[in-house]
Amino acid sequence: MTRNTPEKTTEKTPVTLLGLGAMGTALARAWLAAGHPLTVWNRTPARAGALAAEGARTAATAAEAVAANRLVVVCLLDDASVEETLAGVDLTGRDLVNLTTGTPEQARTRAAWARARGARYLDGGIMAVPPMVGVPEAGGYVFYSGDRELFERHREALAVPVGTTYVGEDAGFAALHDVALLSAMYGMFAGAAHAFALIRREDIDPVSFAPLLADWLVAMAPSVHRTADQLRSGDYTEGVVSHLAMQVAGTPTFLATAEGQGVSAELLSPYFALMRRRLAEGDGAEDLTGVVDLLAR
Repeated sequence: MTRNTPEKTTEKTPVTLLGLGAMGTALARAWLAAGHPLTVWNRTPARAGALAAEGARTAATAAEAVAANRLVVVCLLDDASVEETLAGVDLTGRDLVNLTTGTPEQARTRAAWARARGARYLDGGIMAVPPMVGVPEAGGYVFYSGDRELFERHREALAVPVGTTYVGEDAGFAALHDVALLSAMYGMFAGAAHAFALIRREDIDPVSFAPLLADWLVAMAPSVHRTADQLRSGDYTEGVVSHLAMQVAGTPTFLATAEGQGVSAELLSPYFALMRRRLAEGDGAEDLTGVVDLLAR
């Protein structure tokens, strides 16, 4: 494996940043605070004023901003905005890092588009919100995928706002990791919403209930490792604690409790339906891992 030497800390890499929304502005301030020469551009020029006062160079056009530095970071609204902003801009010799939220397929298409225009390409999925940027202890990071040499060359500069995690040369992998983790997050939010709904009309303080719920979710989180091991081995009965048949038998209790509490079961019912399907098609002694195969068909 060939890797370029990471940048030296004695010379701060100049950065061009396109897009000064909440996230872009947070990124800009982190690079400025770390001493990186920064050129910024935004469709609405007024947003660049405060950053100019803090030391950023403002560009009148996206083309001017791109021409200023080799490392060009894009943080815009969507993939269409990237297309529109960089239409006709000379990208030859540029290292283009796209932190705009998009799909894996959009990232792969954008990588080919960038290469055809003479640029190297790295896609990023930001696992942070603006207040976490520039705060190492907040734990934010960005998934990166695409040109490995580009990542290695600029890794030090890219790590200034938040941490970096490289996930592969397939440009779509960063977006895929991003959406996969966020999908799990929304599933957790759905379960928490159902739990709070169950106690909503009772004399149970939600603030007192919250630590119990949080601790329970933390205790259950390591089960993802068992699921991953089972998917890799193909043996869904390995290390089973509560098998599928037992869990399916228990689902009527959850549905009856929801009905008794006057709570819709619409967040739980689809998952329970998948569990019943898997039981009908598979082995009742296996874990819940078979649901993954139902979803992936």
